Amino acid sequence: MENNQPGYSRFKLYLPVIMALVLIAGFLLGLYMRPKQSQTERKFFSIGFDRNNQLNNILNFIQEAYVDSVDRQTLTEDAIHSLLKNLDPHSAFIPARDFKEMNDPLMGSFEGIGIEFNMISDTVVVINPISGGPSEKAGIMPGDRIVAVEEEVIAGVNMSTNDIVKRLKGEKGTTVRVEVMRSGLSETLPFALVRDQIPQYSLDVAYMVDEEVGYIRLNKFSATTHQEFVLAMERLKREGMQKMILDLRGNGGGFLEAAINLSDEFLDAQKLIVYTDGRSRPRQVAHARRNGGFETQPLVILLDEWSASASEIVAGAVQDNDRGLIIGRRSFGKGLVQEQVQLGDGSALRLTVARYYTPTGRSIQKPYTDGEEEYYNEFMNRLLEGELENPDSIKFNDSLKYETPAGRVVYGGGGIMPDIFIPIESGEEFVFYNQVANRGLVYRFAFNYADRNRNALHEHESPAAFVRDFSITPSIYREFLDFVRSEGVSIPGQISTESQDLIRRNLKSYIGRNILGAEAFFPVLHEDDKAFQKAVEVLNSQEYQSMLQTPSLP
Repeated sequence: MENNQPGYSRFKLYLPVIMALVLIAGFLLGLYMRPKQSQTERKFFSIGFDRNNQLNNILNFIQEAYVDSVDRQTLTEDAIHSLLKNLDPHSAFIPARDFKEMNDPLMGSFEGIGIEFNMISDTVVVINPISGGPSEKAGIMPGDRIVAVEEEVIAGVNMSTNDIVKRLKGEKGTTVRVEVMRSGLSETLPFALVRDQIPQYSLDVAYMVDEEVGYIRLNKFSATTHQEFVLAMERLKREGMQKMILDLRGNGGGFLEAAINLSDEFLDAQKLIVYTDGRSRPRQVAHARRNGGFETQPLVILLDEWSASASEIVAGAVQDNDRGLIIGRRSFGKGLVQEQVQLGDGSALRLTVARYYTPTGRSIQKPYTDGEEEYYNEFMNRLLEGELENPDSIKFNDSLKYETPAGRVVYGGGGIMPDIFIPIESGEEFVFYNQVANRGLVYRFAFNYADRNRNALHEHESPAAFVRDFSITPSIYREFLDFVRSEGVSIPGQISTESQDLIRRNLKSYIGRNILGAEAFFPVLHEDDKAFQKAVEVLNSQEYQSMLQTPSLP
């Protein structure tokens, strides 16, 4: 029977609301009366609390809950390395412990005892004490063997080069005690060396090839590169240089500013050198600003597959402005710009923030989508595909085709292609040379010979006199072959003329460097250096200027 009383009707109307409130109250009471969570449960569910820092949350959780103990610093560095590896091959994290060592070469100096050395039979052998450095001042001589550092024996104990360097380098003003074994003496000599600032030069050598052609070789682009180059250039100009070979083969780059300043020496004012552009970095343009020291004279730049970054900026600026000729092989192909940020713990981050573009507008950065390993192994692909022997095997992309003001065709997308190609030397005729050279036998014999005959070799009054007068006689060559046999390498019945010539030339060059330095080393190698010889030929020909106006690429 239906109840029509007014109070009952109002109760019926609010009944759903009352039931909902009762349910909510019951739910809240149940949560309040629930048993407390264990410590483990709270840790597990706390991982997602900071929604904006998932990486830190995961690292915290690993450190707190992982079954074995872990090092938080190592975890963090590994995570950062993996993160950057997935961006591009040149973004990098530098731990605080490695920062100084990685930056010293680009800053142009380091703190240490000042020697050039090589490891011969697990022993540090001084090649040259650096001029004006602590070792030279103390009386360390070429050929000395450093056998102990701070009474710790380092000779013959299979210690790595890095471990030895760490023992010899140190803060300016600190003292390191070494013991030296010198040829002709039965006892070791003690030296107390006070570490100092040691310059690191980016210029390997600068010399006159003939009455007009000068040669300058740079191994990197550091804070001191431009100054070193200008000093060498002015000296060679005083000696008569009117044409220049700039050798950037094997030069992996360095400071962008150094490349811009060097390019400025070759280009008229207001000529475009390079520009950079990035998603969050506005375009920055670099033009030639002043009167350069070599703006109109004939110029050739040598490149190879290991010339990268700053080397490619200089070569691109010269090529795209029709200012000079590039001779050699296609360069590495690094067109990314890194910005370095110092972090609070002394570490640093080098992050790619932009690409650079040559004056015609081409980016020469090669692809890196297949991963870092494939990126750095591309040299082997170039070799297998025949590119290092024949430029016709290179596959050019017409969408990356550009023209210089003179109408020469240039390409982006993977390095600087030379105007004149020089193939790598390979073939069966070089097998024996490669066999002995790759084992280090050529260098080791040359060092031992120079060490035994140091006084006689010093009778050559200058590097030029050594280059002119010294030769690898038949008896020296037979002595070398005996040394090769003693090292377990069989001598073939017939050694090609090409291998014999290369062996003799390299023996002479290494002997010269061990006694008289770079000026007795590079001129000897250049006697059979195809790219170098082509550069001299081109500079001394009547066709140099016309070649600047002639397209040489497909």
